[in-house]
Amino acid sequence: MFIRPTAFDHPDAVKLNDQVQLEYDERYGDGGDITPLDAAMFVPPRGLYLLAYDPAGHPLATGGWRRQDADDEEYRDGDAELKRMYVTPEARGLGLARRILAALEDDARAAGRTRMVLETGTLQPEAIRLYETSGYTPCRKFGLYRFHDESRCFAKAL
Repeated sequence: MFIRPTAFDHPDAVKLNDQVQLEYDERYGDGGDITPLDAAMFVPPRGLYLLAYDPAGHPLATGGWRRQDADDEEYRDGDAELKRMYVTPEARGLGLARRILAALEDDARAAGRTRMVLETGTLQPEAIRLYETSGYTPCRKFGLYRFHDESRCFAKAL
């Protein structure tokens, strides 16, 4: 398995993004995440988007971070927001999410970000376990879903 930086609008990234949106819809019945995202948000040094591939070149996992600073959605100066962490069902259990998460944290730290933040939901217990076992702790809610009961926000100092 190998992980490489990839544009958010690359066809492989779009394919996995479509898959994660379907999974969000299956779990929450809401059509998926409507947070506005575009490829420019993940261009270094303002962010990074990663894809993991198998040896045959098939995309298996994805994740990115984007720069955030203090605003009316409760972000803080120095935040890096984790977005679109996803592992295809056939690749789950291989440690790809942890590898991508560690690489994103390292990159955000190198870019001068001081805190990694993320929003997930109560119907994603495996994601919550990943973040808690990776040193993330609950924090004040932020972002588009901060008023939703199912929303859970986490942070980790970089």
